[in-house]
Amino acid sequence: MAVATVTSKGQITIPSRVRAALGLEAGDRIEFVEQGKGRFAIVAATRSVQELNGLFRGKRNKPVSIEEMNAAIARRASGSR
Repeated sequence: MAVATVTSKGQITIPSRVRAALGLEAGDRIEFVEQGKGRFAIVAATRSVQELNGLFRGKRNKPVSIEEMNAAIARRASGSR
């Protein structure tokens, strides 16, 4: 298991084994994708969208309508003020 320590400034050093597995190089960006409560996936932001295939499998089984998207955005926006 790879482990990193958070500094007082909220920074971490990604272990070399993890960087190699993600194909990360200096200057690359990464994204933290929430998988569930308290669980995140680290995704190289420099990768193709095709490589994300299956990342959210099981999260939602049916397509979302524009109306559902707008309702979700409205709910989120009203709670952030």
